[in-house]
Amino acid sequence: MAEPTERSQEYMDSTEKLDRGATAPTKEGPDVTDSVATSVDVQTVLPHEGRESVATVAKRIEITDLNLYYGSFHAVKSVNMTIQPNKVTALIGSSGCGKSTFLRSLNRMHELVPGGRVDGAVIIDGQDIYASNVDPVAVRRQVGMVFQSPNPFPTMSIYENVVAGLLLNSRKTKKPALDEIVERSLRGANLWNEVKDRLDRPGGGLSGGQQQRLCIARATAVEPEVLLMDEPCSALDPVATLAIEDLIQQLKANYTIVIVTHNMQQASRASDVTGFFNLEQSGTPGQLVELDTTETIFSNPANKATEDYVTGRFG
Repeated sequence: MAEPTERSQEYMDSTEKLDRGATAPTKEGPDVTDSVATSVDVQTVLPHEGRESVATVAKRIEITDLNLYYGSFHAVKSVNMTIQPNKVTALIGSSGCGKSTFLRSLNRMHELVPGGRVDGAVIIDGQDIYASNVDPVAVRRQVGMVFQSPNPFPTMSIYENVVAGLLLNSRKTKKPALDEIVERSLRGANLWNEVKDRLDRPGGGLSGGQQQRLCIARATAVEPEVLLMDEPCSALDPVATLAIEDLIQQLKANYTIVIVTHNMQQASRASDVTGFFNLEQSGTPGQLVELDTTETIFSNPANKATEDYVTGRFG
């Protein structure tokens, strides 16, 4: 297998900038650019300190009276919901209704946007992640994220991409242990057989679908308990999209998964539970209108706005 090299310094340098509070330029409001998400991705793959490699235990997430702001702008209003472990929860709704903002609040990534602040509670495994004594970096070790566009570290090899977080905080990890993690993570992402003979090649040289599966392998290598996905298939062709959806179904055996998608067919195929977000009118906060099993949301929703959206009458 390929040896990790000095190119891992790119990862470490990026993380050091974030630790000093640096963030990418953004615009205020609910439609925050993907550059923010990409710039902070290094924080989501950090390993649990002192944690042995054990079977991942998915976690229930309880959200209570959650309000999200960008400065004075109220982006998302009064969300109350329970996200079940070992299930895929899809978040749907028109652009600008706060789905991605809400998703980023589940691992305290919303705070990395200038002016971003949160009221309310997000409780994972009995702990409010917004409590004053909780380290947000520790939260992001527990709750991984995969973004809209595949974003492997371009100068790192496939191998280095997978173990990037482990190298940052566990530099004494022996090579055989890293090899095992790389193989396990790539197998889990259904990528091992395609790349096992070229692990020393740049991750950026893979196809779009392969790059997205590499990012999933990178996020799961450190054994998080929750996996967030923000439109992970929007940049992929139909064949790659189906491969990712099949992978999501396999991953839910070990993770709590929350996915934002604009693709109604994808939500109906890939999720167990669906939440519909909506705006009453432009400039008002996004709200969770309805949360139910995916079958119910798409066949017999309780709210007229939900029915109109899933049947294509608006949005």
